[in-house]
Amino acid sequence: MVTGRFAPSPSGPLHIGNLRTALLALCFARSAGGDFLIRMEDLTTEASADHESAQLADLAALGIDHDGDVVRQSERRDLYAAAITRLEDADLTYPCFCSRREITEAVIAPHGELPEGAYPGTCSHLSTSEQQRRMAQRGRSTLRIRAAGRTVSFEDQLCGAQSGRLDDFVLRRWDGIAAYNLAVVVDDHDQGIDQVTRGDDLLATTPRQIFVHQVLGFEPPTYVHVPLVLGPDGRRIAKRHGPRSLAEVGAAGLAPLEVLRLLAESIGITDLAEPLSANSLADRFDPGELSRSPWTFDLSAEVTS
Repeated sequence: MVTGRFAPSPSGPLHIGNLRTALLALCFARSAGGDFLIRMEDLTTEASADHESAQLADLAALGIDHDGDVVRQSERRDLYAAAITRLEDADLTYPCFCSRREITEAVIAPHGELPEGAYPGTCSHLSTSEQQRRMAQRGRSTLRIRAAGRTVSFEDQLCGAQSGRLDDFVLRRWDGIAAYNLAVVVDDHDQGIDQVTRGDDLLATTPRQIFVHQVLGFEPPTYVHVPLVLGPDGRRIAKRHGPRSLAEVGAAGLAPLEVLRLLAESIGITDLAEPLSANSLADRFDPGELSRSPWTFDLSAEVTS
């Protein structure tokens, strides 16, 4: 038995790609006899209760239900602070005073081959007095974890063997708010999440999160990174493709049940039973039938067909 989750940021309406990922997360969890949780990752400045309500309403309209109460990151700051304290006490962190421009302009070294845009470790060896001087000068800092040079490998259930080389990534932002790569780890561990199903645009961040799991003494979950939804032009679905949210595609003539039917077919369930529901799809979901290729959503073709 597993526990899976869907964890959107309530910063706007869910688009068709988000809804497909939510359905897949439910199907992966429930088809294994597990629980399915909802967590709102509302630490972003754009997050709002109105967006949260709208997202939950859209999930409900498709029959994507969940176990237990909705959890919100904004109510869990003490957990993140405690995790950061543990890492600070273990001397695994340091303050960073670099601006984005300084990081972009820095020469990449001394840790060998790192990803494009990786942090070069500029502040990693500052003395205490120099840290104090820069703090007095700039008035703020981020907090980074000492991870540079390490390689983390894992097996993704859908994408296979993966490996990533780490830089010293941010744990706490300059405004004191926990960064995504820390918060998501603390949340998944605290909630007992042992299966993470999400879009494959987040595949590259996974080694960072596994590393945080490891240094905090947590067991990392298994990961399933699913293909994204593309527009008819072959690019990741976006506003340029027209209506994307459930309300928008509904106004264009595609009812929620029709959306669910399309999503079902996109994940390999074509012989649909009636009445159609998200949970009935989970009962018939076969991970082996899920395509490794992105799914193309063309609203105009669906409405006129």
